Amino acid sequence: MSPLTLVRPSAALWAVLFLFAGHALAFDPAAAPEQAAPAAPAPSTSAELESRLTAAVPLNPQKTVLLDKPRGRLYLQTSVALREGLLEMFLCKKQTKEHESVLAIDSSAQVIHAGLLAAGAVPGRPAQFSPKFVPPQGDRIEVWVHWKDEAGNPQRATAQSWVRSLTRRYYAEKIGPLPAGVTIPKDSELRYDPMQQELIWFGIMTAEQEQELAALSTDKTFRDALHKFQVDSQPKGMQADFIFAGSSFVKNPDGQEWYAAEAGNLICVANFSDAILDVNVRSSDVNADASFEPNTPVVPPLRTPVTVELIPVKGEGKPVAEPAMP
Repeated sequence: MSPLTLVRPSAALWAVLFLFAGHALAFDPAAAPEQAAPAAPAPSTSAELESRLTAAVPLNPQKTVLLDKPRGRLYLQTSVALREGLLEMFLCKKQTKEHESVLAIDSSAQVIHAGLLAAGAVPGRPAQFSPKFVPPQGDRIEVWVHWKDEAGNPQRATAQSWVRSLTRRYYAEKIGPLPAGVTIPKDSELRYDPMQQELIWFGIMTAEQEQELAALSTDKTFRDALHKFQVDSQPKGMQADFIFAGSSFVKNPDGQEWYAAEAGNLICVANFSDAILDVNVRSSDVNADASFEPNTPVVPPLRTPVTVELIPVKGEGKPVAEPAMP
């Protein structure tokens, strides 16, 4: 048995919780009545955001977590931490996992959890991995990002538009023997493994690269493999929703209580058992197609201030994806 044992919430979290919400931490999906998914609340416009931030209630001394209880949403003051690389998080705690998270925030995880409760969100449970994978349960949370571009113009986008499928990876297709007369250019990313009789490609293949390599042979199997590389390697936007899994409270071997998400896992794009928000797909551990990276062309420069707007949504409706504005 693990030395970590689930315990009751800390006194600090209960104080914020009772002050603003009064929700219980426990959630039983089976006991919840089925309801039709309502229309998703609209995110703040740039004109609305400034006044809403001014009126919102700070939940921490840093004033990085702001509660807008009348509108049922939470604002997080963050900054860009990563534009290129493999992602495990969309948002992490400052000085924890910035090497694998698009954004970082100076706040405790407990305050963010309590703020979501106060905004009306109901947590469920983190993803389960054994004996089989079960996605995280809980309310869906729309995640919007607001920032100003280099010209000072306000911008808004969904968090999903800042994340795309992993492109810096290998693709392989079995083709049998390499077609007669084919010599793969030395400066190409294309490789042939004679032991496995596989064609191998790394990264994004452009249509022009496919055309140039297809000219090496008229063999259908060879050309089909190249076309599959070209199609499969194109960046794909993240389609997953964010779910209020709620992390957990644990007791260390020394008896000290600890909120597991304080390790840094705030808004995750890879499944973690201590995530506050997690994606509702199996991600990263076994499925390369569900591994993610920043959508670099639309993510603003490092250290750009970004306001994250969290909007709890009841039911299973999906948000309308909105690309980052040019």
